[in-house]
Amino acid sequence: MSDKPLSGRVAVVTGASRGVGYAAARAMAAAGAHIVAVARTVGGLEELDDEIRAMGGEATLVPFDLKDFAAIDRLGGAIYERWGKLDILLGNAGMLGVITPMGHLEPKVFDDVMAVNVTANWRLIRSLDPLLRQSDAGRALFVTSGAAHRCRPYWGVYSASKAALEALVKTYAGEMRQTAVTANLFDPGALRTHMRAQSRPGEDPDTLKTPDAVTEDIVRMVSPGYTANGVLFSFPNGETRDLLVTS
Repeated sequence: MSDKPLSGRVAVVTGASRGVGYAAARAMAAAGAHIVAVARTVGGLEELDDEIRAMGGEATLVPFDLKDFAAIDRLGGAIYERWGKLDILLGNAGMLGVITPMGHLEPKVFDDVMAVNVTANWRLIRSLDPLLRQSDAGRALFVTSGAAHRCRPYWGVYSASKAALEALVKTYAGEMRQTAVTANLFDPGALRTHMRAQSRPGEDPDTLKTPDAVTEDIVRMVSPGYTANGVLFSFPNGETRDLLVTS
């Protein structure tokens, strides 16, 4: 693979101010992409911008809350005006919510988690799909979790949101079969992130890999040369699972 496999490509990264999103945005910039970095935290975005510029890369910072769905629509319009296309969408932003019995879950927490983890990703697809189709190799990659399948007690809203996300992406991938766009899922497993610390406050973070560990695989999956569509790649075991039913 070239050391700049994403040269000349435009990439939207959500949740880019920390964790997997920050590390992936930095790695994609190092691979040549112009990063459109989306997050709520302006300070984190500015740090990312400083790092990307220090390595000779380019970024555009777009600070907003993904629950502002109209802003997602405006994002698509702004990208169209500037570039006329989008090559990469990394739907990374996610929200844990509260680990609690289903009967104790506050409605606002449920609504917020579903808004960020599910609805916002659908709105991103809705806004950016026409732009991805204008690319010679549009790549949509969404970050999921084993929680979608394990459905452990007390993790109800997070598990449900990731299961719904997987259904959305699988459906979108099927719709993209006859196009130059691919839609896939990436499960990073247990990493040293803020969300992991939230969910397991007693865990020693030094026992976990940092988000940088997964960036090589993310760059690989959003590169033009990666043509698989409708797959879920699990970083912990290195396995790729085909999600689309063949007939």
